[in-house]
Amino acid sequence: MNNMADVFVLNPPVVQDFCRSARWAARSRGRVQRHPDWLLTAVAVLEQAGLEVGFLDGAAMNLGRQEVASALQKKRPGLLILHTTTPSIDSDLNYASLAKKLVSDCKTVAVGPHVTAEPEDTLHRAKGSLDAVVRGEYDYTLRELAELAGSGWSTSKLAGILGISYLDSEGHAVHTPVRPYLDANELPFPAWPHIDPRWYRDAGKRFPFITLISGRGCFGRCTFCRDVSLMEGRKLRMRDPELVVDEIEYDLSLFPYLREVMFETDTFTASPKHVSGICEEVLRRKLSITWSCNCRTDVDLSLLPLMRRAGCRMLMVGFEFGTQEALDAVKKGTTLEHSVRLASEARRLGFTVHGCFMFGAPGETRESALETIEFAKSLPMDTVQFSGICAYPGSEIYQEAATKGFLVPEKWRGWVDENWEQATVLSLPELSKEEIDGLIDQGLKEFYLRPQQILQMARAIRTVDDLRRKLYGLRTFLDGSLVRPSVRC
Repeated sequence: MNNMADVFVLNPPVVQDFCRSARWAARSRGRVQRHPDWLLTAVAVLEQAGLEVGFLDGAAMNLGRQEVASALQKKRPGLLILHTTTPSIDSDLNYASLAKKLVSDCKTVAVGPHVTAEPEDTLHRAKGSLDAVVRGEYDYTLRELAELAGSGWSTSKLAGILGISYLDSEGHAVHTPVRPYLDANELPFPAWPHIDPRWYRDAGKRFPFITLISGRGCFGRCTFCRDVSLMEGRKLRMRDPELVVDEIEYDLSLFPYLREVMFETDTFTASPKHVSGICEEVLRRKLSITWSCNCRTDVDLSLLPLMRRAGCRMLMVGFEFGTQEALDAVKKGTTLEHSVRLASEARRLGFTVHGCFMFGAPGETRESALETIEFAKSLPMDTVQFSGICAYPGSEIYQEAATKGFLVPEKWRGWVDENWEQATVLSLPELSKEEIDGLIDQGLKEFYLRPQQILQMARAIRTVDDLRRKLYGLRTFLDGSLVRPSVRC
């Protein structure tokens, strides 16, 4: 490869405030922007191998096509790595085409859950502008592809790289065997110097914050989950607690102004040993850090006091539904009793609780969906979100919906609405898309406009920063649906 940037990693822009790194790629109602933690871990792996890597988060920076073109012309990479999402796939592939036009010998590779689920469609859709798709966990695969791009790219050599798909000389898709899942303890810390944490906002987090992934994989069988089946596997691979706390200290050394760490690990609380080990290590090192985490409702409740002492402020809880039938229908593996016990104990201990709820489980009716709203209102929580199940390609619920004709979109762009915001993609015999959309708004209004909830949220404002976050959240909640994006690529 050339003597400038060996590799260029692009989180492509789409429209203003489009969040690519979230589980649901869209312009969220709260205009959340999440750190590209997976991508920057892969960048760190490449840099460990001695490669010069350029990185551009075009989405978080709301860049335009010309700004990306200028960066490509300046770096002239031998390998371009593109992060992709379902609704933005056509726009993303346009950047592969752009790179080919600007740098004639540049090889292009796409990563992410969408291309993992749809490698053939992606390759054919790219019309020659994409040289390979990396399926699943891509950290080590990208390192091998970067080495190949430097030594001489050929389809015969591609055949020896695990976990990729490409087109042969006759235009037929070739899929190499799946790559074994890596040891999470081997991964370096994300290459955070490529970004500024202040580019990323979330009204629920203390600003500025940073995300941390303390492990990969999940034992769960949730039918709506995309990333476990496509990217991470169904076995917990948690990092050693000492390494996790080392990463916290590393983050604080880079960005001393950080006010919170968000554990974005899908199943952070699934391993009590992992959680207690991290908490005990934080306390042993006397770290003064506030953190939040994703949490299952069946968490070992005896962990909560220890988590609180170690600085945990907020639990992002996947309650999902307010009926046991719906929980069972999506194979959640939890009960309503779990939800009630967790919410009650978390409130007693002083946690902030954010509840995540959905509509659209197989067999769900309007009556059962209304039970979910009532259940959410009955729990002692601070904030909530309601959404329709987003059946992404590769998930079990997507396959079922596609087979039965329950999917609404006819194109990948249909996974978001005309404003690039989250869209309801299922229309069930017992619960139509229009009904689900109405229930989302109804749930939010009924939860937040209760006098006791307004009073509780007001009481939670203790600092100027708390006030700013609440005002930011209120503004985006009230006018989010009125803001029109400027299409820039």
